[in-house]
Amino acid sequence: MTRASHRLPLLHRPLSRRRFLGLAALGAAGLSGATTIAAAPRAAAATDGSYVPAVVVGTGYGASVAALRLGEAGVTTLMLEMGQLWNRPGPDGRIFNSMLAPDKRSSWFRTRTEAPLGSVLWLDVINRDIERYAGVLDRVEYPGMSVYVGRGVGGGSLVNGGMAVRPRRAYFEEILPQVDADAMYGTYFPRADAMLGVNHIDPDWFQESEWYRFARVSREHAARTGLRTAYVPNVYDFGYMRREATGEVPRSALATEVIYGNNHGKRSLDRTYLAAALGTGKVTIETLHTVRAIGRGPDGGYVLTVEQADAYGTLIARKEITCRHLFLGAGSLGTTELLLRARDTGALPDLGPEIGQGWGPNGNIMTARGNHLWDPTGLHQSSIPALGIDDWDNRDNPVFAEIAPMPAGIETWVSLYLAITKNPERGTFVYDRTTDRAVLRWTREQNTPAVAAARSLFDRINKATGTGYRYDLFGPLKAKAFADDFCYHPLGGCVLGKATDLYGRVLGHPGLYVTDGALIPGSVGVNPFVTITALAERNVERVIGEDVAAHGVSK
Repeated sequence: MTRASHRLPLLHRPLSRRRFLGLAALGAAGLSGATTIAAAPRAAAATDGSYVPAVVVGTGYGASVAALRLGEAGVTTLMLEMGQLWNRPGPDGRIFNSMLAPDKRSSWFRTRTEAPLGSVLWLDVINRDIERYAGVLDRVEYPGMSVYVGRGVGGGSLVNGGMAVRPRRAYFEEILPQVDADAMYGTYFPRADAMLGVNHIDPDWFQESEWYRFARVSREHAARTGLRTAYVPNVYDFGYMRREATGEVPRSALATEVIYGNNHGKRSLDRTYLAAALGTGKVTIETLHTVRAIGRGPDGGYVLTVEQADAYGTLIARKEITCRHLFLGAGSLGTTELLLRARDTGALPDLGPEIGQGWGPNGNIMTARGNHLWDPTGLHQSSIPALGIDDWDNRDNPVFAEIAPMPAGIETWVSLYLAITKNPERGTFVYDRTTDRAVLRWTREQNTPAVAAARSLFDRINKATGTGYRYDLFGPLKAKAFADDFCYHPLGGCVLGKATDLYGRVLGHPGLYVTDGALIPGSVGVNPFVTITALAERNVERVIGEDVAAHGVSK
């Protein structure tokens, strides 16, 4: 296997004709450097003044679901993605770079990387100066909170740890009581798992592998505290990972790759939903196309103002594209900003006051513990988490804590965690006319319940094991045990049943839909992408049956 072949399908999985055609289209675009990706010769393209029956903004989880199901229904669909297609090797033969050696491919138009772990012994030895470029990971800065998001065809699936966790049913019913949980857990979660390629680690291999010593140490410490741990399913192919360990295939999870993309092994959306969508012959993806504004057309459809740029940010063209059905899948941040801008500039003045409300960081708190010398976490660590501490049933301080790797290539004696807590606090997005951007109203004080829950859990572990916190990892000159100023799981802004109806239809605006994490009110208790995918499957099934078919949209 050559380095350039990593975006091909994982060979042991069944490969449908549709997905094969989509993967071929992605491969051809990668080889040619084309920004238009299609499997059909006369597919829709984003030309100025063009009309497309359906437009999907973004290529993340909810967007990918919408595009596939529209394509299957025979609806000509155009996807607009602000990032680029990650399918072309750089000078080093790799598409993505590792966490330890980032270059311009790592970061979205920055001159220096901004990794979650910003220091070691308070020294700025992790981040690097880089060239400004349309890299794969963005850190969007707001007062009091920064948000990590993926940029490229596949969105967050390119840069996440792949933890494919369903929320506790009782908590799902609490946050989305209007949604039929029987249907979600009986139909839509299984459908999402199957399409995403969710799989489980072999417990015997986990127990013996040097690559998961760090997780076994944390498991032992949790057990001493009376806490239980649980294996976590993933979209990274654990079978591939085992072959990495034996040297049979090129390494990715075992080569410090994850937050800036995985060159092998991960079932990101370009391998699953998006490949299948392209394979319908009805879906086109335009990359490096940013939707700046949306408004109504004279026929009741929607008009999008779109900017096309190159990978260095140079503007190439401005376009107007019209459509009958518009699906917003630009993520919690992007979808909310588009709707706020449309409302507050008068382009869609009838959008309701619920737009921008109900945002939360899924209670994300990162922390680290320093272990004793007799509890080494290992020179070698897989970058893909496989275990979590599950204390969600704690009545006072529910926490689900991912046991995160710290693959530094040296022994660190550090146990690292991403704690997901039940923080009831919510933020609000407002439109700032001077910058033409949405601004998040969120204060550091709103993190207090999340920090308190994380501290309650890890204080107990430290007391039981005689260990303590590491204060030196979250930025130069910052002595802090809990990183509460960034998150990975932005949720809310266009909440289901408030800003939209119960199927993501934006209230008062026929043909306009939200299909991403903006629908979920701030918290889901686990990594959210499986919930976003399953909810999108539920919603788009109803929308296509009732709206798209009813309008007789040209195919």
